Amino acid sequence: MRENHRLEIPNQWDRSGLPAWSFFNSELLQEEKDLLFRRHWQLICHQNDLPEVGDFVTWDLVGERALVIRGRDGQLRAFHNLCRHRGSRVIAKNSGNCRSSIICPFHGWAYNIDGTLRGAAQPSSLPTLDPVKYGLKPLEMDLWNGFVFIRFQSGPQPPVSQMLDGFTQEIKNYDLPNLRSTGRGFWTDEIAANWKCVRDVDNEGYHVPMAHPGLQDLFGKNYHDEPLKNGTSRSLGQFREGAAQLWSVRNYTALLKPKNSLTATQKSSWLYIGIFPNLVIGLYPDSVNFYQEYPVDYNKTIQRGSTYKFADEDRQMRLSRYLSMRIDRLTSQEDEQLITWTWEAALSSAYDGVILSDLEYGVKAYHDALRQHFPVLDGPEPPFQLLKAQNNHLIASRLKPD
Repeated sequence: MRENHRLEIPNQWDRSGLPAWSFFNSELLQEEKDLLFRRHWQLICHQNDLPEVGDFVTWDLVGERALVIRGRDGQLRAFHNLCRHRGSRVIAKNSGNCRSSIICPFHGWAYNIDGTLRGAAQPSSLPTLDPVKYGLKPLEMDLWNGFVFIRFQSGPQPPVSQMLDGFTQEIKNYDLPNLRSTGRGFWTDEIAANWKCVRDVDNEGYHVPMAHPGLQDLFGKNYHDEPLKNGTSRSLGQFREGAAQLWSVRNYTALLKPKNSLTATQKSSWLYIGIFPNLVIGLYPDSVNFYQEYPVDYNKTIQRGSTYKFADEDRQMRLSRYLSMRIDRLTSQEDEQLITWTWEAALSSAYDGVILSDLEYGVKAYHDALRQHFPVLDGPEPPFQLLKAQNNHLIASRLKPD
């Protein structure tokens, strides 16, 4: 079981962050996409986003296309969203229902909702096709308390349930398997920065008093982080005593109706569970949410997330959820500015690294996890020197006097 306590920071530790080149090196990015995003678990949805037979969710990331659909037997299945004929996506929408079959919009090949091939268009023009062999290619899938995780290729992580076993007792009162969709679907936001800048901002609460007036008004000094350990991290913000100053926080704490099954601490705190490399699940007294980020390019990142309501939500709890979401939206906007500044710093000629506070030990722990996967991050210079050498030669030639 995961022990919930404040981390004892060692007296001496490496306070330097990642080297600047790691934020804009294209070769490293391709390796990150392969190892971290194709071969690590990615949360795609909750099982109750797909309540009916034929309900589906699709998701594109790092050149891959995923499809999760509920079959006639009630089971969820995950596939590559890839027609076996010419590689078209078989479903173009982000979500919806395919009650009877999946029809590829390119040539009309049909698949059953269990992924088997139903039939090719004009079958006389093709050899006999085995419906299983030529069915949709399955994706590895895992369920944890109703959340659906997929993995495009096998990787180093154990099953999600094993990674998160230490949280079993702490989260049981939230009744996660019975969460309900709010009907808003999944939100996405594009950020002009490297994806690691998003993680660096999110992995520490040192900036909360200065940069997040809403969270500071809600928590005060009652916020602490437990850095990444064995693939997961934990942060807890407990509501401070006394009247809040900001409208959203004041009304949220005054009107909050928490879920009845929660403990006294859970009714007055926000709990965050981080899962390496890019996921956070937030458990609130009034709702549950998740958010994740993934790279498009070295300077372009997508954030994606969703909020879920409790099965027993009434009007007052719905109002509580609206107010907590409002606080979160303002916090996200504030974080985007910090992320942009962090990204810009790595491009500056004056940037020679960082010095981390003890309150940023979570950033160090995350960087250490990255270094385990990419030992080249220990070096101040990238191992890919050809382009740099070419650029230096070009600069030198331009500086030569006529």
